[in-house]
Amino acid sequence: MKIENLPNILTLSRIILLPVFAAAFIYNRYDYALLIFIIGSVTDLLDGLIARLTKQTTEFGKILDPIADKFFLLTSFILMSVYGVLPKWISIIVISRDLIVITGCLVIYFLTNNLRIEPSVLGKLTIALQFILIGFALITLNLKNGIEVPELFIFLVALLTTISGLQYVYQGMKIAGSESV
Repeated sequence: MKIENLPNILTLSRIILLPVFAAAFIYNRYDYALLIFIIGSVTDLLDGLIARLTKQTTEFGKILDPIADKFFLLTSFILMSVYGVLPKWISIIVISRDLIVITGCLVIYFLTNNLRIEPSVLGKLTIALQFILIGFALITLNLKNGIEVPELFIFLVALLTTISGLQYVYQGMKIAGSESV
Protein backbone atom coordinates (compact mmCIF):
# COMPACT_ATOMS: atom_id res chain seq x y z
CA MET A 1 0.00 0.00 0.00
CA LYS A 2 1.52 3.27 -1.15
CA ILE A 3 1.03 6.14 1.27
CA GLU A 4 3.77 8.58 0.28
CA ASN A 5 1.98 10.67 -2.30
CA LEU A 6 1.21 14.40 -2.28
CA PRO A 7 -2.46 14.09 -1.21
CA ASN A 8 -1.52 11.91 1.78
CA ILE A 9 1.35 14.23 2.70
CA LEU A 10 -1.10 17.18 2.64
CA THR A 11 -3.48 15.25 4.89
CA LEU A 12 -0.69 14.37 7.31
CA SER A 13 0.39 18.03 7.35
CA ARG A 14 -3.08 18.95 8.67
CA ILE A 15 -2.62 16.57 11.57
CA ILE A 16 0.89 17.90 12.24
CA LEU A 17 -0.42 21.49 12.22
CA LEU A 18 -3.05 20.70 14.84
CA PRO A 19 -0.89 21.16 17.98
CA VAL A 20 0.47 24.40 16.52
CA PHE A 21 -3.10 25.59 15.92
CA ALA A 22 -4.10 24.63 19.47
CA ALA A 23 -1.08 26.39 20.99
CA ALA A 24 -1.72 29.54 18.95
CA PHE A 25 -5.34 29.57 20.09
CA ILE A 26 -4.54 28.90 23.75
CA TYR A 27 -1.92 31.67 23.81
CA ASN A 28 -4.35 34.16 22.23
CA ARG A 29 -2.48 34.31 18.93
CA TYR A 30 -5.72 34.24 17.01
CA ASP A 31 -3.96 35.63 13.94
CA TYR A 32 -1.70 32.56 13.81
CA ALA A 33 -4.62 30.26 14.63
CA LEU A 34 -6.60 31.74 11.74
CA LEU A 35 -3.65 31.41 9.37
CA ILE A 36 -3.11 27.77 10.37
CA PHE A 37 -6.83 27.12 10.04
CA ILE A 38 -6.79 28.58 6.52
CA ILE A 39 -3.74 26.49 5.60
CA GLY A 40 -5.46 23.41 7.01
CA SER A 41 -8.64 24.16 5.05
CA VAL A 42 -6.72 24.70 1.81
CA THR A 43 -4.78 21.45 2.26
CA ASP A 44 -8.11 19.70 2.91
CA LEU A 45 -9.46 20.97 -0.40
CA LEU A 46 -6.25 20.25 -2.28
CA ASP A 47 -5.63 16.72 -1.03
CA GLY A 48 -8.91 15.38 -2.37
CA LEU A 49 -8.72 17.36 -5.60
CA ILE A 50 -5.15 16.29 -6.34
CA ALA A 51 -5.91 12.67 -5.43
CA ARG A 52 -8.84 12.54 -7.87
CA LEU A 53 -7.19 14.47 -10.70
CA THR A 54 -3.93 12.53 -10.57
CA LYS A 55 -5.57 9.20 -9.70
CA GLN A 56 -3.55 9.02 -6.48
CA THR A 57 -6.47 7.98 -4.29
CA THR A 58 -5.35 5.44 -1.68
CA GLU A 59 -7.14 3.43 1.00
CA PHE A 60 -4.83 5.11 3.51
CA GLY A 61 -5.96 8.55 2.30
CA LYS A 62 -9.63 7.56 2.37
CA ILE A 63 -9.26 6.68 6.04
CA LEU A 64 -6.84 9.42 7.08
CA ASP A 65 -8.61 12.40 5.47
CA PRO A 66 -11.83 12.19 7.52
CA ILE A 67 -9.76 11.47 10.64
CA ALA A 68 -7.72 14.64 10.04
CA ASP A 69 -10.96 16.60 9.57
CA LYS A 70 -12.39 15.19 12.81
CA PHE A 71 -9.23 15.96 14.77
CA PHE A 72 -9.21 19.55 13.52
CA LEU A 73 -12.92 20.12 14.09
CA LEU A 74 -13.12 18.46 17.48
CA THR A 75 -10.03 20.27 18.75
CA SER A 76 -11.45 23.56 17.49
CA PHE A 77 -14.88 23.04 19.04
CA ILE A 78 -13.41 21.96 22.37
CA LEU A 79 -11.04 24.94 22.52
CA MET A 80 -13.70 27.41 21.46
CA SER A 81 -16.21 26.16 23.99
CA VAL A 82 -13.68 26.01 26.85
CA TYR A 83 -12.57 29.59 26.11
CA GLY A 84 -16.13 30.86 25.69
CA VAL A 85 -15.98 31.65 21.97
CA LEU A 86 -18.76 29.18 21.14
CA PRO A 87 -21.40 27.80 23.50
CA LYS A 88 -20.54 24.48 25.14
CA TRP A 89 -23.74 22.85 23.90
CA ILE A 90 -22.67 23.08 20.23
CA SER A 91 -19.45 21.25 21.09
CA ILE A 92 -21.42 18.59 22.96
CA ILE A 93 -23.63 18.07 19.89
CA VAL A 94 -20.68 17.88 17.47
CA ILE A 95 -18.67 15.52 19.71
CA SER A 96 -21.69 13.34 20.49
CA ARG A 97 -22.55 12.95 16.82
CA ASP A 98 -19.01 11.93 15.96
CA LEU A 99 -18.79 9.45 18.85
CA ILE A 100 -22.12 7.91 17.86
CA VAL A 101 -21.08 7.62 14.20
CA ILE A 102 -17.67 6.14 15.08
CA THR A 103 -19.23 3.67 17.52
CA GLY A 104 -21.78 2.70 14.87
CA CYS A 105 -19.02 2.14 12.32
CA LEU A 106 -17.18 -0.12 14.76
CA VAL A 107 -20.34 -2.11 15.48
CA ILE A 108 -21.03 -2.52 11.76
CA TYR A 109 -17.46 -3.58 11.13
CA PHE A 110 -17.61 -6.21 13.88
CA LEU A 111 -20.98 -7.47 12.61
CA THR A 112 -20.08 -7.57 8.92
CA ASN A 113 -16.25 -7.64 8.80
CA ASN A 114 -16.67 -4.90 6.21
CA LEU A 115 -17.09 -1.15 6.38
CA ARG A 116 -18.11 0.63 3.21
CA ILE A 117 -20.10 3.62 4.42
CA GLU A 118 -20.00 6.47 1.97
CA PRO A 119 -20.40 9.97 3.37
CA SER A 120 -23.79 11.45 2.59
CA VAL A 121 -24.36 14.82 0.98
CA LEU A 122 -25.89 16.00 4.25
CA GLY A 123 -22.88 14.70 6.16
CA LYS A 124 -20.49 16.55 3.86
CA LEU A 125 -22.59 19.73 4.12
CA THR A 126 -22.56 19.43 7.90
CA ILE A 127 -18.76 19.13 8.02
CA ALA A 128 -18.42 22.08 5.63
CA LEU A 129 -20.70 24.24 7.82
CA GLN A 130 -18.80 23.19 10.94
CA PHE A 131 -15.55 24.34 9.27
CA ILE A 132 -17.22 27.61 8.22
CA LEU A 133 -18.47 28.16 11.78
CA ILE A 134 -14.97 27.66 13.20
CA GLY A 135 -13.48 29.92 10.51
CA PHE A 136 -16.06 32.62 11.18
CA ALA A 137 -15.40 32.41 14.92
CA LEU A 138 -11.65 32.82 14.30
CA ILE A 139 -12.30 35.82 12.07
CA THR A 140 -14.46 37.47 14.76
CA LEU A 141 -11.69 36.90 17.32
CA ASN A 142 -9.22 38.63 15.02
CA LEU A 143 -11.49 41.62 14.31
CA LYS A 144 -11.91 42.42 18.01
CA ASN A 145 -14.70 44.85 17.27
CA GLY A 146 -17.56 43.19 19.10
CA ILE A 147 -18.86 41.16 16.18
CA GLU A 148 -20.02 37.76 17.36
CA VAL A 149 -20.94 34.57 15.57
CA PRO A 150 -24.68 34.79 14.82
CA GLU A 151 -26.69 32.51 17.10
CA LEU A 152 -28.89 31.52 14.18
CA PHE A 153 -25.86 30.13 12.36
CA ILE A 154 -24.81 28.17 15.47
CA PHE A 155 -28.34 26.74 15.70
CA LEU A 156 -28.28 25.83 12.00
CA VAL A 157 -24.98 23.97 12.41
CA ALA A 158 -26.35 22.20 15.50
CA LEU A 159 -29.52 21.21 13.66
CA LEU A 160 -27.70 19.87 10.61
CA THR A 161 -25.19 18.06 12.83
CA THR A 162 -28.06 16.36 14.66
CA ILE A 163 -29.97 15.47 11.49
CA SER A 164 -26.89 14.11 9.73
CA GLY A 165 -26.05 12.07 12.84
CA LEU A 166 -29.56 10.59 12.81
CA GLN A 167 -29.18 9.87 9.09
CA TYR A 168 -25.96 7.92 9.73
CA VAL A 169 -27.62 6.01 12.60
CA TYR A 170 -30.49 5.09 10.27
CA GLN A 171 -28.06 3.96 7.53
CA GLY A 172 -26.11 1.92 10.06
CA MET A 173 -29.26 0.25 11.37
CA LYS A 174 -30.25 -0.69 7.82
CA ILE A 175 -26.81 -2.19 7.15
CA ALA A 176 -26.76 -4.05 10.47
CA GLY A 177 -30.32 -5.26 9.92
CA SER A 178 -29.59 -6.58 6.43
CA GLU A 179 -26.53 -8.46 7.71
CA SER A 180 -28.37 -10.15 10.56
CA VAL A 181 -30.89 -11.87 8.25
